[in-house]
Amino acid sequence: MSTIVVSHMLASSSTEFWYPALRAEFTAEGHQVLIPNLPDPQAPEPHAWLKTLTEAADPSAAADTVLVGHSLGGVNILRLLQQHDTERFGPYAGVVLVAGMAKEVGYDALAGFFTPGFDWDRIRLAAHKIQVLHAVDDPVTGAATAEHLISFAQDLGATVTLLPGGGHLPSTGHELPELPQATRLVRELLPTRN
Repeated sequence: MSTIVVSHMLASSSTEFWYPALRAEFTAEGHQVLIPNLPDPQAPEPHAWLKTLTEAADPSAAADTVLVGHSLGGVNILRLLQQHDTERFGPYAGVVLVAGMAKEVGYDALAGFFTPGFDWDRIRLAAHKIQVLHAVDDPVTGAATAEHLISFAQDLGATVTLLPGGGHLPSTGHELPELPQATRLVRELLPTRN
């Protein structure tokens, strides 16, 4: 079966929001789901986050791995893809960016995650397909939501699924409206077996 690696959002952990439900669903189907707890989630450091994610996302198994990034965790995924040796290991099976950002969103403490700018061409080659799940009322991307989504579509060739509501998609408890959409997108990217 395949591996799914989730990079969580700022100020969270592997046990919050929709992550445990996603893990339970795919683990029940026989897939390996890894959700590493990224260091210092309240005050993240880009290199430490990338190092932890890199250790979880085995590049030699890229063809059988789907990467899922939520919010700042999606930026972490983009950095992983940018450094991935596609010529040696081939591209990852796919990527799902949930409430992702294509550029800075005005938080000075997070500026290091966006500097230097992204090498979109290199990132695009590092995954077979990229899916984006975003809510129209996301408060983090705010008035620039369309710019972020257009960048993902144009620069990465991503397919964008836009929800009519849901904010930054951090639902908790029993109500996880984004979960069916997220699991559907992941499922579409899982390699098929003959």
